[in-house]
Amino acid sequence: MADIPLLPVTRDGAEVGGGAASPKKKKTMTSLYLTFFETAADGKNRACRLCNKTYCLSTATSNLGKHLNNRHPGYDQLADHHLHLQGDPAQSAISGMFARSKKPQAPARAHPQPQPQSQAQVQVQSVQAQAKARAVRAQPSAKPAVDVDYVNWLLLRWLIGSSFPPSTLEDSSFVDSCRYLNPAVRLWPKEKAQEITLQVFKSMKEDVKASLQRVRSRLSISLEFWTSYEQIVYLSVKCHWIDETWVSQKLLLDVCRVRCHCTGADILRVLLAVLQDFNIDLKILACTHNNSQHAIHACEELRRELESRKLPFCYIPCAAKALEVIIEDGLQNVKPVLSKAREFILETNSNQEMLVDFKHWTEVYQEGPCKFPLDHSANWNGNYNVLDIVKKAPNAMDNTIKKFQDIFGPRDWVLSDEEKSVVNSLHSYLEPFYKTTTNLCTCKLPTVGLVFFFMDHVFELINVCHDSSHQKLFEKIARDMSKTARDFTSQAYNIYTFTAAILDPRIKGELIPDALNSTSNLEDARDHFVRDYSSIFQAPRNGYSTQQDNTEDGGAFSFAEEIIRKRRRVSMSTAADELTQYLAEPPAPISTDALEWWRGHSSRYPRLSLMARDFLAIQGTSLDPEELFTSKGDSIHKQQYCLPLSSMQATMCIKSWMQSGYQFNFQSTIIDFERLIESATAPDAVNGPESS
Repeated sequence: MADIPLLPVTRDGAEVGGGAASPKKKKTMTSLYLTFFETAADGKNRACRLCNKTYCLSTATSNLGKHLNNRHPGYDQLADHHLHLQGDPAQSAISGMFARSKKPQAPARAHPQPQPQSQAQVQVQSVQAQAKARAVRAQPSAKPAVDVDYVNWLLLRWLIGSSFPPSTLEDSSFVDSCRYLNPAVRLWPKEKAQEITLQVFKSMKEDVKASLQRVRSRLSISLEFWTSYEQIVYLSVKCHWIDETWVSQKLLLDVCRVRCHCTGADILRVLLAVLQDFNIDLKILACTHNNSQHAIHACEELRRELESRKLPFCYIPCAAKALEVIIEDGLQNVKPVLSKAREFILETNSNQEMLVDFKHWTEVYQEGPCKFPLDHSANWNGNYNVLDIVKKAPNAMDNTIKKFQDIFGPRDWVLSDEEKSVVNSLHSYLEPFYKTTTNLCTCKLPTVGLVFFFMDHVFELINVCHDSSHQKLFEKIARDMSKTARDFTSQAYNIYTFTAAILDPRIKGELIPDALNSTSNLEDARDHFVRDYSSIFQAPRNGYSTQQDNTEDGGAFSFAEEIIRKRRRVSMSTAADELTQYLAEPPAPISTDALEWWRGHSSRYPRLSLMARDFLAIQGTSLDPEELFTSKGDSIHKQQYCLPLSSMQATMCIKSWMQSGYQFNFQSTIIDFERLIESATAPDAVNGPESS
């Protein structure tokens, strides 16, 4: 807007220092409206800077104002930024937030001013010059390492965070919306967005590799499988460890494609490739899998490979998956009832009149309380909520259905007395299962010991029902549940999970399942501790000592080794006392944070705390219980299902790495989005911020 002179005027409209007084009608020429118009090339008309609509020079400014109000509502918000709009006059304040970094443009040539200039005119021009100088200084002195198109970088971050494919950028409605905000916006084609996403994936992967090399404890991994809409099977590998400050860490390593009918050998080949790529194949202590036979076969082969190198390794099934199968057995005979009730809930949530009516009847019959909107998820907690509504508010349901059948026609939502009776009985039987899953979902750190504690309680309930039930329905349910429980315990209970359980200060030996707690397991755990964690002369590497016999023939070296062996036996005895003393004390309250407890007691048990860091990282579940049992998993499964092959790996990994605190990295250049947005929205911002 530098081509429009900003001259102070007197009350009668004369320009200060301009010589002869101008006519009073010239006063209107300083109107704000005129800042949005420029003289056309023919010199006879004014053109709107926002849409190029022309008016003759004699058009009253009030008519120009009507044009702006009708065609460009909100135009007045751009007034504060008029000193910063250069180049394209139609560029709005919104697009200025994401402008591409570029060289400063030369200021527009100002109109000649009458001579001599007054002091007021000089002051005005000085202010303009200072504003332009600030704009020039705000420009980067050198070309950035990355030619950043800020609006596209922000959109790319949004695509990854929302798990949308790059083709979203070419959706016609989306493109039209961006152009409505700023016609100058040019979105990246999907090919470029895909290419840059892959570059970001490669750069961030190097950061992840480097950080894993700094981890000093043993690592545990977990496996998860899913199938996309393209019928492609994927395997995700996550890594878990406890850092030196006793904070639990979780990191997605990779998302890999596997064959649709993959075998154990296929899974092992993919898994080893991931572990070797991140250079952690010799640091793995345990793997928690999804309970499939192929995954078990792959883990068994991995165990043989590591044990051949004298490295301990175990694999266990996912407790949450096992619990899901057990619950599915319990729900098998009420699937039709669940379907009816779920349809009613879906309709009630989407129809405000029905929702009000249902609330009314729950108050009349004093049924409830019910949390609105009603949960209709197909996951376990949603299924239990459906049973809960049928049991607690049967009269409210019946009256609402009866009223709205007259409006919508007959609906197959009415439950018979027999169906309601089955629901009531099953609801009571499954209530402990619901409490168990709720505790697992809200637990900050579901250690192996805590997971086994809850699972053991569930198994006891199943056995009691199986032994005492006189109803054929529950007898069959308990029988199916018992088989799943036995399969789980046969795979999950071993010396490593026993060790992980006793090192949970809330569990120790007192709350371990009887089938796992044994004298032989305790002795094996003690031997393992003394052998691998007792040396005070050589700090354990990755949690385990790798001692080599460097004894040389003759003299001082042989004598020194003899002294070391004697002292080592003393230290091993002292170390064993750490475990004995730890187990002799009563367990901590169940509400205790296990890692906080060890943070406060690591100086008291220096050797045992090293072992605890390794074993407490073993996962009792292969995925977050909240994703499996609650509606949170619905959105995650949709994202996994909808992403195409070309985007799945990079999108899922980058999203997870950013959530884990890794910075958005493109070819060794950090894209600082927070700084970008802060700089773009600053009052004196001229250009988008540089990447750093």
